[in-house]
Amino acid sequence: MASSSFALPLHGSVGEHSTSHRYHPIKSSLSSTVKPFMKDLLKTSLRADVSKTIKNTSQRILDAFVDSVFQFVDQPLLPSQKNFAPVEEIGEAVEVICNEGNVPADFPEGIYIRNGPNPLFGGLKSTVSVFGRTSHIWIEGEGMLHALYFMKNAHGDWSISYKNRYVESETFKLEKQGNKPAFVPTIEGDSPAILAAALLNILRFGMVSKQISNTSIFEHSGKFYASAENHLPQEIDIFTLETFDKWDVNGAWDRAFTSHPKKDPRNGELVIMGIDAVKPFLLLELSLDGKKLSHKVDLKFDRATLIHELGITEKYTVIMDFPLTIDINRLINGGPCYDKEGYARIGVMPRYGNADSVQWFEVEKHCLFHNFNSFEDGNEVVIRGCRSPAAIIPGPDHGLNKFEWFSKGLKAIETFKESSTGSTQEGYLFARVCEWRLNMETGEVKERNLTGTDFPMDFPMINEHFRGVKQNKYGSLAKLYFEESDCKLSVKEGKGEHLIKVEYHRFAENNFCSGSVFVPKGGSSEEDDGWIVSFVHNEDTDVSQVHIIDAKKFSSKPIAKITLPQRVPYGFHGIFITMPHQA
Repeated sequence: MASSSFALPLHGSVGEHSTSHRYHPIKSSLSSTVKPFMKDLLKTSLRADVSKTIKNTSQRILDAFVDSVFQFVDQPLLPSQKNFAPVEEIGEAVEVICNEGNVPADFPEGIYIRNGPNPLFGGLKSTVSVFGRTSHIWIEGEGMLHALYFMKNAHGDWSISYKNRYVESETFKLEKQGNKPAFVPTIEGDSPAILAAALLNILRFGMVSKQISNTSIFEHSGKFYASAENHLPQEIDIFTLETFDKWDVNGAWDRAFTSHPKKDPRNGELVIMGIDAVKPFLLLELSLDGKKLSHKVDLKFDRATLIHELGITEKYTVIMDFPLTIDINRLINGGPCYDKEGYARIGVMPRYGNADSVQWFEVEKHCLFHNFNSFEDGNEVVIRGCRSPAAIIPGPDHGLNKFEWFSKGLKAIETFKESSTGSTQEGYLFARVCEWRLNMETGEVKERNLTGTDFPMDFPMINEHFRGVKQNKYGSLAKLYFEESDCKLSVKEGKGEHLIKVEYHRFAENNFCSGSVFVPKGGSSEEDDGWIVSFVHNEDTDVSQVHIIDAKKFSSKPIAKITLPQRVPYGFHGIFITMPHQA
């Protein structure tokens, strides 16, 4: 309960008599008006002070309870996980050089920014209490932006600098000021401990978990935002990486915000999605200018689905609804968020439609976090994305045996059907590129795997100029030729499986990347005419670099490698922002 008090400045002399009887009626009027007002004001001030005192006392009692009952402990990292450990802010931007190769002369001036988790206080935490154990999971941790600035000097030579900085949300500032963890982890652990943690976080801070803003960064209407699924986006100054206020579309949006809104390149319209654990479970909105909503709709879901991704075509919005859900009964009784008995479906809604206008298509049970793209092809809506039999988050039930669970889950699978139904003990996290063709006239669904089991595939990116329309190629650190078949066939349930051609870019041994983006070449209309830019970390030397890869010569060595002044932990999604005069 908010409370406030204020004081009125009163001027005059004590015991001073009236100088004229002419003011007597005014005095009487003021006396009869001001005295009751002052009496009420005094009561209000006293109530406000009492309310404030009670609130502060309750806060101190709750804080003392958490401090005495919940013990925060560091989560250990295996040697192979050392690049998940956080780093410090570097301060002012540091000039860096291109160690190998050269940045092309026609590469655009701009800023490459990647978001990712960088936990405060040395790393992710677990708590031990009388209620049991709770833990952060690997996707948590405060957001940190890592930026590489590509600028040319007066002589036309490249000047490149690096900077990093935390996304300073309200809860980041709160914990930073207290110099210790304040929020009790709520995603993973023993059910009684999770429930107690959620309740205490709500009573103390008004929210279940802290605002992490660590997943992505996107642009809309000339402004840039850091985002994660559990909070509103935070506006960012891309030059200083300073955090401004949260973005709620001038008060029209009041819930968590997808990390993957979709911007229509034809009209600049942004399609936004927000999920919640209580009804309405899923809302969609559209904003053209970032200042107001042009459309908002409740999709009337009957379950709280953890939807990370959506799709757009020229006419439709695509909704991916799979059985990764928030269920209070399952939380109380224990069990993973991924419901093996649940259903999976894809919805296609006209851009300005409503819940009744969504056409739903039942599909094979799966989990999907990222789409490549969606588009219309005749009577069909086509979606291509990275499908796995089960969910990689939050992790194993109760957070037990994580290393074994991830190792088995990422092994290559023989058939999708077996692993999705739980009849196999391996491969349940192995993601393959899948295509769904949804016939808007007949309701027919055609779905097939497009890639094999040589490598799992996720975190795709494309040339954003082609968002929502048909393409022939897509990127990640694999280049997919959707209109060309692979000469090899894989075997699925005794049948030949026709796969597409895939070209891989292979890093040196024990080098791994994150936050890859496609940078189109200025003035070109070809889909793959440009560069892939990515943060790359060498596990043997503990050195981080940024690599630039010619997308037309995808399997060749990088054309430029830029060594960074300090290690960059693995993260999530990035963006390349071309300077306005080159856009």
